[in-house]
Amino acid sequence: MTTQIVFSEEFGKHNNMSHPENAARLNVMMEEIKKAPFYKDLEFIKPEILPEKILYDIHSDRMIEQVKDMSNEAGSWIDMDTYVCRSDYKTARLAAGGLLQVCNNVIKGKADNAFALIRPPGHHATKSKSMGFCLFNNAALAANELSKQGKKTLIFDFDVHHGNGTQDIFYDRSDVMYQSTHLSPHYPGTGAIDEIGVGDGEGYTINAPIYYGNGNNAVSKILDEVFLPVAKQFNPDLIIISSGYDSHHMDSLGGLRFTTNFFGTMTAKFQEIQPKIVGTLEGGYNLQMIGKCLVSQLGQMTDNPVKFDDSTDESENVDEVISKIKNEIKDYWEI
Repeated sequence: MTTQIVFSEEFGKHNNMSHPENAARLNVMMEEIKKAPFYKDLEFIKPEILPEKILYDIHSDRMIEQVKDMSNEAGSWIDMDTYVCRSDYKTARLAAGGLLQVCNNVIKGKADNAFALIRPPGHHATKSKSMGFCLFNNAALAANELSKQGKKTLIFDFDVHHGNGTQDIFYDRSDVMYQSTHLSPHYPGTGAIDEIGVGDGEGYTINAPIYYGNGNNAVSKILDEVFLPVAKQFNPDLIIISSGYDSHHMDSLGGLRFTTNFFGTMTAKFQEIQPKIVGTLEGGYNLQMIGKCLVSQLGQMTDNPVKFDDSTDESENVDEVISKIKNEIKDYWEI
């Protein structure tokens, strides 16, 4: 089994050490990977920069030009949360290009699965706005390119924050399905149960807004009763997992109660639907835990599961959420 990791030191150029989304994140993740028993089995590759024209298929001219212009300065801010460093136009395209690269490799059989260890992250970037620490939407850019090849992509997002950008981009489309578990109420305030898509996209967005204190058991019920049965019917050619480790119970920007091992468990569940899986880094800001969360996921992908001693209490009050989701999508899927 071949698991590719796309990574570059270039991602460290996007950096503000006073911001939670900083270059130290990848550094600690790489250090944790190097300690993993499967490290020597991983295939590391360098990212290829995303051609500029591909950005315009997803994002607005104004949004792209804003990032490009700000990249000529030092210490620019798009909003209170989202910074732009000098050369970030290149760095962000390198991140998006790296994810697309490994998606293509997995589709073509050059790798069994892959993980894009990239930044800046992407799932908050909408069609027309960079926001939420994100400049361009890496997962959306990759999925859209796969659609041009006639491939269907499922994007599963377990970040503690709803991926409003990914939802926005595919909200009226049926070639890409978006499934998200996320804390609610929480930033960015989107991802309600009744947000299921419009037009051709009706039924292809499925949101599970869950409560403070929900964790492994609650999300397992949502996956088993809703997300996985629908995913099986959708029958994707590839699954992109937007991997936000801020859903771990020790993350300072979180509020959910996932344990370290659960990131591998979720990956295993989706492997039963489609083994062609590519993870891409989104959130996760506890520098002591994000590397272990990644290793849990990679261990499952490499068929070398790694278990950590990590437990926490959680609440499991999701039956009403599940019932409401089923009611919203019952006209589109057998559920």
